[in-house]
Formats: sequence, C-alpha cells, structure tokens
Amino acid sequence: MSRSRLVPLTLAALLLFGAAVPPAHAVNKDLIQLQAQVQQLQDALARLQQSNDESMGVLKSLVQQTADAVNKMTVTVNALQLRMQNQETSAGQSAQQLSGQVQSLNDSLDELKARMDRMQKALNDIQSAQQTTNAALGNLPQATGTTAAPAATAPAGSSAQPAPGTPLSALTGGQNQQALPVPPPVAGPSAGDLYRAAYGDYMAGKYTLATSEFQELIKAYPDDNLSGNGYFYIGEMDLRSNKPSAAIHDYDHVLEHYPDNSKIPAAHLHKGDALIATRQTEAGIREFRSLIQRFPNSPEADQARAKLSTISRR
Repeated sequence: MSRSRLVPLTLAALLLFGAAVPPAHAVNKDLIQLQAQVQQLQDALARLQQSNDESMGVLKSLVQQTADAVNKMTVTVNALQLRMQNQETSAGQSAQQLSGQVQSLNDSLDELKARMDRMQKALNDIQSAQQTTNAALGNLPQATGTTAAPAATAPAGSSAQPAPGTPLSALTGGQNQQALPVPPPVAGPSAGDLYRAAYGDYMAGKYTLATSEFQELIKAYPDDNLSGNGYFYIGEMDLRSNKPSAAIHDYDHVLEHYPDNSKIPAAHLHKGDALIATRQTEAGIREFRSLIQRFPNSPEADQARAKLSTISRR
C-alpha cells in the first residue's frame, strides 16, 4: 500500500475514534452531576434519619410519660380501692359492734319486760290474796252485848287481849269460820331466770351448756318472747359451729313464731349469711332484701346493703 493512501486511512480512523469516545470534559461534568445527586440523596437520607430519630425520641418520651401516668393512676386507684375496702371493713365492724350493742340493749329490755311482767303478776296475786283476806274478815261475826260484858267489867289497867293459845274459834264463836288463803307453792325458775343463766353461759362461750339451757327455757315457756331470743342464740351458736343448715331452722323459728321479737332484723341478716354459707346465694340475697324492706333504718339493714354490694362485685 502506498504512503499516499495510508495517510487518508489513518485520518479516517482517528475521526471515527474521536466520534466514538466522548470528550473528557463531558465525562467529568456528568460524573460531577452524578456525585452531586448522590450527595444530595445522602444528605436527604441523613436528614430523614435525623428526623426519624427525633420523632422516635419524642414518641419514646410520650410513651414513657404515658406509662408513668398510668402507673401513677394505678397506684392512686389501688390506694382508693384499699381506702374504700378499709372504710367498708371499718363500717362493717362499726355496724357489727352497733348491732351487738343493740342486741345487748334489746336483751336487757326483754329481761326488764319479763321482770316487770313477773312483778305485775306478783302484785296481782297479792291484790287477789288481799281481797280474799278482806272477804274472809268481812264474814267474821260481829261482837254481841253478852260477849262484850266481861270486857266491860275487867279491872282498870288490865289488858283486853285474849290469853295466849286461845283458838280463833273461841274468839269468833266458831261461826262461819273460813280458812285464810294459803300461798301457792313456789314454782320452778321463771323465764327470766332461765334466760339470764343461759345468756351468761352463751357470753362465756359455753355453747353446749347454753344450748341446753335455752332449750329448757323454750320447753318451759314456749310462748314467752324470751324463748324467741333463745332460738336466736341457738342459731348463733349453730352458725359459729359451722352448722348453717341448723341455724337456718333456728332463725326461722324466730321469724315465724315470734313476730314482735326484737331479734327479727338480726335473724333476717344472719339467716342470709347461713343461706350463702350453704351456697344458696339467691335465697340469701332475697333475705337481705327482705330485711332492708322491713327495717330500712336498722343497723342490720346497713350491713345487708354492704353484703349485697360485695356480692355484686364478685
């Protein structure tokens, strides 16, 4: 190949190579733009990460504050619940103490009533004996002139009293003589005496002896109101001895046969306790409600309301 022909071919190859390879300054410009875009993207990612970190920090702070508030609220609620429970317990204890005091007062009142009844009966007996004596004295014969003569001739200063050992028939002439009333024989212990003995043994914790004494009272004086107290305290001892079924029957005796007894409210209340102890919860609730309806202002009604509130929260 000639030299003159080689030169044009070389020039053509250079032109083609120059057209295929971009200029160096164009490559650098694109690279710079790409680097700038990458840097912008990195900056944006950094700002986004920072923003996310700040948001997470704020969120964590809010969560912690909320948790602290919930914990404080929980502590406050627990304290309130404990205070309410303590108040309910204190109120229940106060109500039970008041109920016990009222029961003791009722017992004293019942005993006083029984004593007054006995005193009235004794007074009536005395009045009856006095009337009988007056009637007997009224039937005695009056003194006549013949019988009065010796007394008129008696020496001055002598006594008009009959001689010792003179029979009554000699004084009355033996006419229409009636025997004076003889006091009735002394009976057994009264209802009040039996009740006081049984109640004393009950308070001393001698339940077996007290039960037998209350039963003796009930047998001797079944219609006396103190016998209603006897059934009530037998029920109390049965309930404390873990015999709720027997206690229910004892309280029923008080409720059914002694409607005017002062133990009626307490019998309702403790019968409800016995029913719940035998898992008759609905019957116990009805008994509490019956108590509240019949005696709404009694201490026992307050205790029944507290028990109903406790049952409703279970």
